[in-house]
Amino acid sequence: MTTATVLVIGSNATRIELQGGGSAEIGQYLNETVVPAMALLEAGYDIVLATPDGTKPHIDEASDTADHFGGDAASYQRARSFYADHPSMNEVRTLASLLRDGLDGYAGVFVPGGHAPAVDLMQDADVGEILRRFHEAGKPTALLCHGPIALLAALPKARSFRAALIRGDRAAATEAARDWPYAGYAMTVFSASEERVAEEHLLKGRLHFNMPEALELAGGKVNVVATDFAPSVVVDRELITGQNPASDHQIAAQLIEALGGRRAAA
Repeated sequence: MTTATVLVIGSNATRIELQGGGSAEIGQYLNETVVPAMALLEAGYDIVLATPDGTKPHIDEASDTADHFGGDAASYQRARSFYADHPSMNEVRTLASLLRDGLDGYAGVFVPGGHAPAVDLMQDADVGEILRRFHEAGKPTALLCHGPIALLAALPKARSFRAALIRGDRAAATEAARDWPYAGYAMTVFSASEERVAEEHLLKGRLHFNMPEALELAGGKVNVVATDFAPSVVVDRELITGQNPASDHQIAAQLIEALGGRRAAA
């Protein structure tokens, strides 16, 4: 059996804008990146990591802790070693090079979270083109925590949409949110109440927009669980979304199932 390959889209953002000026240091979450990646490899899939500029994503310091691995120090150390040393995490490609070479060889795509996708990925033209092609082909498309905000890159006017959100101009954002391929899809994302916890304890400031509001303005049917930081995954057609860092194992299992399950050795 030929090994199937899953594309992992990472972020290069390291800071996010805050209300009132200034910014906060951010990155991609360690567990959200490596738990699904390791599960895919264990299930017999290859993975290719790509980012806008072709450099390795910065890991958010808030995620670099055993707390995000159930307090299991051994699991945490395995994750850190995997991210530091595994070839799949270090042979990083640019998104543009993937588009030049073609996407037909990829069975699915995964976007991990951390706040970083809300800065670059949600307005990146290459991300938008990749997502539109996976959507048209009906291939599994999985995004975790803040990762689902990257779906907005598939808007024809993604940059204008994000700029309107930053200005607080809902009318302009609504105008820019036309012809979104994922309009009407059920999905989840890091909730507004979870974001308030992150703003208070991690960012030390308020963001210009929350993730559910942004997706709903574009036409998404956002569902979040009432209990903050409880695992939750929503599946609608080819789209698989997870709400928060605690949903890492669950979204990995759902993605592997959508890809066809564990693959036999070649």
